[in-house]
Amino acid sequence: MATVTPLPSGCHPEHRGLSFWMDRVIKELENVRSSPDPDAVHDLRVAIRRCRSVAAVMEEVDPDPAWPAMRKVPRKLFRELGALRDAQVMDEWVRKLAPESDPVRTHLQTAFETNEAKLKENAIRLAGKFDQKTWKRLERTLRQRSRLVPVGSLAAECLALERFEVARQLHAKALRTEKPKPWHALRIGLKRFRYTVESLLPEHYVAWSDNLKRVQDMLGEIHDLDVLAAIVKKSELHETEDSLRLWQEFIERERKERIETYRQLTLGKTSLWNTWRSGLPTNGRVETAALARLRATARAVDPHVRRTSQVSRVAMAVFDAFKLAEAAPAFSNAALRRILLAAARLHGIGDADTRKSPQKAARKFLLGVAVPPGWSNEDWELLALAVRYHRGTEPRSKKGPFSKLSAEQRNNVRALAGVLRLARAFRKCGVLSGSGFRAEKSADAIVLRVPALPDDVGTAARLAAGKHLLEEYLRVPLIVKVAAKPEKIVTLTPQQVPEFSVLASD
Repeated sequence: MATVTPLPSGCHPEHRGLSFWMDRVIKELENVRSSPDPDAVHDLRVAIRRCRSVAAVMEEVDPDPAWPAMRKVPRKLFRELGALRDAQVMDEWVRKLAPESDPVRTHLQTAFETNEAKLKENAIRLAGKFDQKTWKRLERTLRQRSRLVPVGSLAAECLALERFEVARQLHAKALRTEKPKPWHALRIGLKRFRYTVESLLPEHYVAWSDNLKRVQDMLGEIHDLDVLAAIVKKSELHETEDSLRLWQEFIERERKERIETYRQLTLGKTSLWNTWRSGLPTNGRVETAALARLRATARAVDPHVRRTSQVSRVAMAVFDAFKLAEAAPAFSNAALRRILLAAARLHGIGDADTRKSPQKAARKFLLGVAVPPGWSNEDWELLALAVRYHRGTEPRSKKGPFSKLSAEQRNNVRALAGVLRLARAFRKCGVLSGSGFRAEKSADAIVLRVPALPDDVGTAARLAAGKHLLEEYLRVPLIVKVAAKPEKIVTLTPQQVPEFSVLASD
């Protein structure tokens, strides 16, 4: 269960979402243009990085081109500011680590100051060329699209959990070595997790912000020391080799101290990673959160959400009816039911694509999306294939991705895609509700009884095409019949018989 401490009644955390940071970029631009000092450069980079981090998260849910467009606008400026910020930070470290009389410090400071002047000039030039008009237009667009993942929602928790899992894997890799690259990757991963929590889970961020910032700053210092060590190592001051060796030893000592502090904070029962994980979805909530994330994607991409919802209800009713009738092994598999539910909700995402084969576009999109927490790669690929074959040409054993599957996987695709095809056929016939479906199994056939099913030639033709793939999996005919309407039983109230008092006569 989550262990995030709730805020007092009537108190709400300050939410700094995408709009806040996009507006902040414009304000910080003016500061850099007037004076690109270390604080101004740092604040502008932070604002840009937060915007780009939110965009990277939202792109996993919403493929709208405005997200990558927003990340592209400040790209050159962000890189130049990064180079300037690195030079400024290195200068601060050199001043901190050695006295003014140190020859290595003197040499490095001279190099940093010379380089910094040119970097400032480039930063001011790019800040002046920043496309504010496009930036403001994108802010208006993305302000609306960011609502696809409501703040504090299950979908938001799912995205934060994804970032957490990536960062924790990087944490495990970094602990196995002291080489710079894994620690730098961990720093970036934790930063992305922190910014995701800040923008999507403000209540969590109130509880975690101090520790997240502390660990991020510590990892930042480790990275700074790694960069400084590389600069010192490349130094050409041959006459001060002893001094250079002392610098390397001092940098290594400072680095080890910070790594040891990080280990103390993140290992054992009191690990901060355990604290953060306990506040995110666990057990059954992981699956629920993953489905919420998939629903957000469906809302973002599917142009016919209502139609998709109708097909989804009917598809699940068909699956459950077959399960009760023990029609085939696939319908007793809880994992396949979960895959069908997700596929039913996502099968319409390709309709927004103007190309000839929307179902192929849908599969390509799904395979490009990060696999949600609680899903295996195999299950996700099965979902993508079910969406791919829910309409159009049926899967062929000698061609395409279907041909590379095992016999069991092929049958699962036939079952899932077949149910979706049949559900689409029912919707076209006017069956919009999933209630009242009933299946019966015999040695020769499976009978599916469907309420309110029209009895005409058009319906028969649609169902013949819609059930073909499912029959291929069942290996027996599937007979669809109209479910008999339940007889209405009217309970009559008994007639009221007046009571008579029988009195003895005089």
